[in-house]
Amino acid sequence: MRRTVLYVFLAVVVVAAVAGVLFLRAQQTRSPEQEARSATVERGTLLVAVLASGSVEPQTRVNLAFEVPGEVLEVQVKVGDKVEGGDVLARLDASQLALQVQQAEAALAVAEAQLVQLRDGPRPEEVAAAEANVRGVEAQVNAAAANRDQLAVGASDAQIAAAEAQIAAAELQHRVTLIAHDRTFKETKDGDRREQARYDLYAANEALAAAQAQLDELLGGADADAVRAADANVAAAVAQRDAAQAQLDLLLAGSTEEQLADVEAQAAQARAALELAELALEKTTLHAPFDGVVAAVNVTAGEMASAGLPAITLLDTSNFHMTVGVDEIDVGKLAVGQSAQVTLDALPDLESTGLVERIAPAATLEGGVVTYDVVIALDPTDAPIRADMTANATIIVEELDDVLKIPTWVVRVDQDTGQTYVHQRVGGEVVRTDVTLGVRHEGVAQVLGGLSEGDEAIWVQESAFGFGPQ
Repeated sequence: MRRTVLYVFLAVVVVAAVAGVLFLRAQQTRSPEQEARSATVERGTLLVAVLASGSVEPQTRVNLAFEVPGEVLEVQVKVGDKVEGGDVLARLDASQLALQVQQAEAALAVAEAQLVQLRDGPRPEEVAAAEANVRGVEAQVNAAAANRDQLAVGASDAQIAAAEAQIAAAELQHRVTLIAHDRTFKETKDGDRREQARYDLYAANEALAAAQAQLDELLGGADADAVRAADANVAAAVAQRDAAQAQLDLLLAGSTEEQLADVEAQAAQARAALELAELALEKTTLHAPFDGVVAAVNVTAGEMASAGLPAITLLDTSNFHMTVGVDEIDVGKLAVGQSAQVTLDALPDLESTGLVERIAPAATLEGGVVTYDVVIALDPTDAPIRADMTANATIIVEELDDVLKIPTWVVRVDQDTGQTYVHQRVGGEVVRTDVTLGVRHEGVAQVLGGLSEGDEAIWVQESAFGFGPQ
């Protein structure tokens, strides 16, 4: 009985083993058909392209900064505001600089007035006053000389009257000289003319004092001391006359080239000082240099702003471009004007286009990798593109027409030899066919040899045919 049960058990095991082998063979027979995918060699157009990644950049990005330090008076924009070129963005407190501009304007006005006076020459009334002054002091000289002669023989009523007349003339001359002195110091800063005016006034004072002394001597009786005093009076009158004549000659001669050049230099210096003050005042206001969007505001009203530090960042978003790094192997294929297809990670449904605008003449080395910066100008679009979005560019290098092509997923590579090949079904069997490939782009490869148009290649699990891993 036990032996019968054992035989039955062994028979069941054998049947099960045979059934398993048959099942596996059946599965192997079916699997190639179930797993196989096919692709047909077609003739058509194939793009040759270079792929690169980068980020979207605006047409222009500028960091605006105050060129002078100061307290921020007002900030008229906030992040996201759209502005037009020339709009005021922010201001510093400019009260002190405004006063400096007023001072510079006043200094320039004085310098220009002096320059006009020198160029135009003396006014007629100035010449007339100088001539009258010469005549007056000439009369004083004559009176002083006559008085001295009379003293030598004693004073008479005529001499005393002459001395009194001389005093009156000296007083008149003193007043005229004082008026001329004050006018000179008011209307000109010329050192020579001011020094002459001081000397004229001194001489007029001396002449008046001498005339009074002479009268006093006459009234007190003539003596040797009186004669000596009269001589001094005559000398003083002569000196005053010479000074008056020199003043007249100076007026008639006009300004010298040196004087004119000096005053012109003073006017130019005052004008430059005014321009510097006005420029400093202008620098207290930040203006938008172009139409754009405010990207950052780094100042607040009431705080102290430092010169040179970014206060407001402005973007020109009228156009966008992207800068990508292209490997040195591919950069030789690129040229300005080539078209590019651009995709954005933030806008996956958008397919934008652009043109290669600029290729860097020198490489950038980062982490041992040599790349060249390539700028791609994006075509205008209504899509909500923003600065700094991540972008991927496909730069179209060449468009190949009438070429054989096949999907790259059907192609295999022999790991020992590097030979590319595909599988084909021939007479019910799957065989390996070596192929030569050319350009590859977006999952499609150019077929240069090994296959013809209309040929069908399949992708299968190679283990199902006993090829083993390649």
